[in-house]
Amino acid sequence: MWKSLAALTAIAAAAATVCGQDAKTFTYKKTSQGDLEMVVHYPAGWKETDKRPATVFFFGGGWTGGRIEQFEPQAQHLASRGMVAARADYRVKSRQGTTPKECVADAKSAVRWLRQNAAKLGVDPNRIVAAGGSAGGHIAACTALAPGLDAEGEDAKVSSIPNALVLFNPVLRFSEVPQLMERIGNDEALGKAISPTLHLQKDSPPTLIFFGTADRLAPMGDEFMKKSKALGHRAELCTAEDQPHGFFNRPPWQAKTTQRMDDFLVAIGYLEKKPVPALP
Repeated sequence: MWKSLAALTAIAAAAATVCGQDAKTFTYKKTSQGDLEMVVHYPAGWKETDKRPATVFFFGGGWTGGRIEQFEPQAQHLASRGMVAARADYRVKSRQGTTPKECVADAKSAVRWLRQNAAKLGVDPNRIVAAGGSAGGHIAACTALAPGLDAEGEDAKVSSIPNALVLFNPVLRFSEVPQLMERIGNDEALGKAISPTLHLQKDSPPTLIFFGTADRLAPMGDEFMKKSKALGHRAELCTAEDQPHGFFNRPPWQAKTTQRMDDFLVAIGYLEKKPVPALP
């Protein structure tokens, strides 16, 4: 399932030295707690008139903290492959005093903003990927699999639902998980609303999920895949033996999971297949 570390290191090096890669920062949402920014990485040769696939990444941090820089290597890789790749900030408890409900609303706003501004960003509004890790994976999943919860005042005619999902050890269920339900004041209705697996449908966006087998959240991936298979929904689960939560942030797994994400995006037609660079 995983390519060799040497080959993956060469890929990462190639991505890091791509000429012409650029990034710009936008305010995608104004809230009572402050503005939220999105960093957009453009590929070499980008033009405003392009219609490129796009990805927006959401950092992890238990809905409490985390940094927008987390997925910068993955965003740079996808930009090097021709995508428009964004990293979105969102409100968290430690900085804005918010709950997971607001985190989900912000993620939906980020997807809607990308689609709403597709013509200016050179993005195909029908090929937008939501991605993230841990809590960020949860809110990415919720953009597709948590009906409602959109921020008030936004243009509901522009969908906040992405066209594909890439989820790194995500929380996929709040409902009936006591430790998580405590974070939302044991609000049962909200717990069900922000439990992506409960809302999975046959026509839900194609999904790639990563879990380490030593992660206590790993059974959530198994539950999601069981339901996905029963529905006839397209999903893939990649597991890393004996790896804990957050394994994808560290070598060699960062390079391995990035390449597996690349393979998935090739398979669904968002990237062109590219041969592994030959080593010197």
